[in-house]
Amino acid sequence: MAMRTSRTAVVGLVLVVALAGCVGPVGELPVDGPSTTTGGDATTASTAPTTGGDATTRSTPSTVGSSPGTSEGTPSPTPTAAPDRENPWGSGPIVVAIRDTSGTARNWTPLVREATAYWEAEGERFAGFPVTYTVRPDATDPDIVLEFVDTVPRCEGADDAAGCAPLIEDRRQIDRPETVFVRTGFSDNSTARVVEHELGHTLGLTHDDAPQFVMASRTVLYTEPQPDATERAFPWDDPNFSVYVDVANASDPDGARRQVEHALDYYGAGAPGMASNITFTTVESAAEAEIVVQSVETSPCGEDAASCGRTVGQDPDGDGAVETYSRLRISLVDLDTDAVAWHTGYWLAYGLGAEDDSEKPSPFRNASYEERRSEWWT
Repeated sequence: MAMRTSRTAVVGLVLVVALAGCVGPVGELPVDGPSTTTGGDATTASTAPTTGGDATTRSTPSTVGSSPGTSEGTPSPTPTAAPDRENPWGSGPIVVAIRDTSGTARNWTPLVREATAYWEAEGERFAGFPVTYTVRPDATDPDIVLEFVDTVPRCEGADDAAGCAPLIEDRRQIDRPETVFVRTGFSDNSTARVVEHELGHTLGLTHDDAPQFVMASRTVLYTEPQPDATERAFPWDDPNFSVYVDVANASDPDGARRQVEHALDYYGAGAPGMASNITFTTVESAAEAEIVVQSVETSPCGEDAASCGRTVGQDPDGDGAVETYSRLRISLVDLDTDAVAWHTGYWLAYGLGAEDDSEKPSPFRNASYEERRSEWWT
């Protein structure tokens, strides 16, 4: 009685946008995310000062580039497969069926055909033998079933995988139909890349093998299109914020701190038109904080600006725009103490989703010099 042996290769997902390493025969490897900024974050860029009286510098999301691993145009490493290696699937076409247990309405067939066409063109070069496929989504007796799922079943210890396939190096390992799992929720290009990667494992290729832009465990995956932060009513993952306040450089640090607290309390109590369940917890360092309010000696805000705000966020769909914010930094420049609350409140409204002044609570719409220094929060 023949014994079936197989080793499992897995592609993990970290921070929604990155492929992690493989478990099983080659071990787990580090993870890359979008490489433009630390941790896959994208930052906003300041524009010219606006509003009268004290000038405030408005921040708007900037275009952020990304480098998804090694591009298709990059020369591939020297093939590692032995020439004329035997095809474990035999000489005929490998029949691929498609199954969707996720309930999505996407048409996966063109993406699967894109992936199989890649290996038909490159199989002999990289796997060591020619490969042909027949993609028949409803095949009743396939060699491989590509199953699209919301969550890939636990795969050799990986908790969160983008795909999972058997590593097939010998025809004695094959028990038709072999199932290859692919997680849904990715863009078309990223989905095709995951399918290419997993089919590579069914041809005996590991993460150490060429072509590295397909088989390496380090790459970037993008999600399906998502609303940008500026299109969301609330552009954060949750309404509970850690806050660090540094007003040591203010002319009256104690007074400035009380002013910042007035602004925080205003939103914590449910500012008109803003989320009603916001909470703020003070932390001891800027590194711990999602929101940093800081009086500064050297202005990052531009000439004549009294304050500015800078947001940082994630770009999981790779469209160059931030989808959700992860940090807000408010810089206060040489302000009168009694104007600190207004400037802090203005930028809190911006960071909480009211980018346009017409969307902000009424104290921040065309406020005069005197109104900015009033007890507007009462």
